[in-house]
Amino acid sequence: MGRFSVTVFCGASFGGDETYKNAALALGAGLAGRGMRLVFGGGNVGLMGTTAGAVMEAGGEVVGIIPDFLRQKEVEYHGLTELIVTDSMHTRKRRLFALGDAFVVMPGGLGTFDETIEILTWKQLGQHGKPIILVDVLGWAQNFVRMIEETIARGFAKPEVRGLFEVVDNVAAALDRLETIRG
Repeated sequence: MGRFSVTVFCGASFGGDETYKNAALALGAGLAGRGMRLVFGGGNVGLMGTTAGAVMEAGGEVVGIIPDFLRQKEVEYHGLTELIVTDSMHTRKRRLFALGDAFVVMPGGLGTFDETIEILTWKQLGQHGKPIILVDVLGWAQNFVRMIEETIARGFAKPEVRGLFEVVDNVAAALDRLETIRG
C-alpha cells in the first residue's frame, strides 16, 4: 500500500482574514511533517496553493489534479511531485476521490461546497466509507452544519446524515484525527 493520502478541498482565494492563510500553511506543514501525501486541485492560487506550497516547502509529496481548461488559464502549480491533467471538472473530482484515504475540508467558496456535497453524497449512497473532516476555521463550517441540520429538519435528509462527516475546531485537531485514521 502506498503513502497515506489526504485529499484537501479549500478555497482558490484567501478569504477575508489572514487566519485562513495561516491555517492552510499549518495544514500543509502538518501533513508533510506526518509523512502524509497531499492530494489537491492542482492550482497555485488561494488557500489551495498555499497548502500545497507548505507541503512542498516541508519536503512532502503533493499530487495536483487539474482540468486542462484551468491549466490553460495559468493557475497550475508547477513543480509538484505529480500533476494529473483531466478533461473536465467531473473527472478531476473522481480522481480527487480515488486518490484520497481521507478528506479534509478547509474554508472555501462554491467549488469547495460542490466538492464537499458530492463526496458526502457518494458516502451517503455507499460509494465509500472514507472519513470527511471539516475544519472550522473562524466558525466557517458552522453555516454548512446549519444547512445540513435544516435539511434534516425539513425532512429532506435522514438524521444519519450527521454521521457522514466530522467537524473539528482547528488544523491541529484535524491532523490529530488523521493520525488516528491512518492508524
